[in-house]
Amino acid sequence: MQRKYPNLCKPIKIGNVTFRNRMFGAPMGGTDITADCTIGPKSKAFYELRAKGGAASVTVSECVVHPETEGSHMYHLDLQTVDSLSSFTYTADAIRRHGAIPSVELSHSGQYAGTYLTDKDKKGGMAQWGPSAGTRPDGRPVKELTQELIDDIVAAYGRVAGLAKRAGFEMIMVHGGHGWLLNQFLSPFFNHRTDKYGGPLENRARLALEVLDSVREAVGSGFPIEFRMSGSEFFEGGYTLEEGVEIAKLVESKVDLLHITAGTYQSGFGLTHPSMFEPHGRNVYLAAEIKKHVSVPVATLGGLNDPAMMEEIIASGQADIVEMARALLADPFLPRKVMSNQDADIVKCLRCFTCMAERAVTSTRRCTVNPLIGREMDGTEIIPTANPVKVLVAGGGPAGLEAALTAAKRGHQVILCEKGDTLGGILKGEQAIPFKYEMYELGVTLEKLARDAGVEIRLNTPVTKEYVDQENVDALIVAVGSEPIVPAIPGLDGDNVIVVNDYYKKKDQVGDTVVVLGGGLAGCEAAIHFAREGKTVNLIEMRTELAPDANLRHRPLMMNEIAKCGITVHTELKGLQVTDQGVVCEDANGKEVLVPGTTAICALGQKPRRNIAETLVDCAPYVIEIGDCVKASTITTAIYQGYHAALDI
Repeated sequence: MQRKYPNLCKPIKIGNVTFRNRMFGAPMGGTDITADCTIGPKSKAFYELRAKGGAASVTVSECVVHPETEGSHMYHLDLQTVDSLSSFTYTADAIRRHGAIPSVELSHSGQYAGTYLTDKDKKGGMAQWGPSAGTRPDGRPVKELTQELIDDIVAAYGRVAGLAKRAGFEMIMVHGGHGWLLNQFLSPFFNHRTDKYGGPLENRARLALEVLDSVREAVGSGFPIEFRMSGSEFFEGGYTLEEGVEIAKLVESKVDLLHITAGTYQSGFGLTHPSMFEPHGRNVYLAAEIKKHVSVPVATLGGLNDPAMMEEIIASGQADIVEMARALLADPFLPRKVMSNQDADIVKCLRCFTCMAERAVTSTRRCTVNPLIGREMDGTEIIPTANPVKVLVAGGGPAGLEAALTAAKRGHQVILCEKGDTLGGILKGEQAIPFKYEMYELGVTLEKLARDAGVEIRLNTPVTKEYVDQENVDALIVAVGSEPIVPAIPGLDGDNVIVVNDYYKKKDQVGDTVVVLGGGLAGCEAAIHFAREGKTVNLIEMRTELAPDANLRHRPLMMNEIAKCGITVHTELKGLQVTDQGVVCEDANGKEVLVPGTTAICALGQKPRRNIAETLVDCAPYVIEIGDCVKASTITTAIYQGYHAALDI
């Protein structure tokens, strides 16, 4: 067949190993870690799903090499712990049996040991070791690694690499970026040593070179070693791309693949994992520049999810390989869809950070657009039913679309009715905000997938009790969504007011000075958009802080954007009246103040359409309400409930 993306689909040989395409699964932590830090069965299934999806390589993240000085992070691989070696062996086998190359990332967090521990007391009691003595930003003291400990750590990298090879892994990734130990030695910000490991770059790179030599001795020639490094640290006092090039040149003779990432977890989270506020591929230039100066293959990554962009990266010689993490959570089958020219069916990552926020809060995995992630062993995969029935879905938003698609995949006869003339529900409003466009695209993709699966879609068709009776369905899924909260504030119905959901239809009506009424997630993101367009923006919130319900990974980045864009924030203000000049508010002291803006954006939240949902509860043998009509919530909730409602039929 003629490949639509021939460069992306082309095999590549690294060391003595051939990889089936140029799409690699970047390291991302699993879903269950046993008490003794082995790979749990859920994590094995998590990694296996990526292999099934067609990735050329799947990397298990992160294996701690030296628990004596860094017992915090993720998996440990040793011969003393029962099931340690076997858990890695079963995982490598689960990846390899689907044609992917199993890889494992070897890591040491250095002075950031304990970063991912949910047990705060244990985290506080851990010793922190780094290249130099000092104090972490959180106040914890850091001890300087002695030569004896350095030698032990170097040996540990080799020992664990050898065990990984014994377990069936066919590539080793050495983590030298993101502010972990090897990066700390490379960085002039962290490394103030005066011995052979400090000072000029050749000395600061010494530990990384010793580690790579140790790994090579353990795995032998021809066995691929991938070195992950930050092309630039992106903070004052850290190294820049110019020095990143020199680091790459120093290590290239000892590795088979250079994996160029960016920044550090501690100071550049939204750059290391590009947020929705950053352009896709914003870190590719780092790999492109380094590739000019080295002879080994180079991999790039960072918010990549568009096959056309990835094809161009490889075709133009900016990199040899693209790596994806979040994109393969959203759609593990992205590589297979690319290989089979079905790229229009890819469900794209929204870069919403639900996955990473959930990891930090509950130590689990969840993906906004993929309800299977983190639950691969729960028996909730889609299996065709032996008893197909007639299903009616009321509402064409994300919950209804996901329910209809899932029910159709199971083999049911599915009708989806939407009262409006287009599908997508609340997602339609995101098409006018560039950094949220993928949320709009989600609705478009779900509609295509639903139609392809055989769902009969009826637009301009509100669902009533009489309509359900007429159709004589066996199951009714009520997904009628929510509607904007528009309180009885004088002037809120004026011509200068736009409800945020309707902005995409009224873009040309927004003036140069905007006041956004409502500082929740939608209001904050709308304010950022207007400010980026060059408008003067005031943002009003009645609570003491903005968007307290935003997830803990997205919210800090959003707050940084608000500050960076020059948005004027007004908290503890209650809207009293909208005028041609702005919004009259009452402050915490009862004083009236005018917040100026010729255009007012109403972003006061959503309320469920209970009045519609409650009329449908007794209309079929099986009735379930899902999504915003139950409780105004998130896309994550809508997708998850839609999926499971269809499974329960």
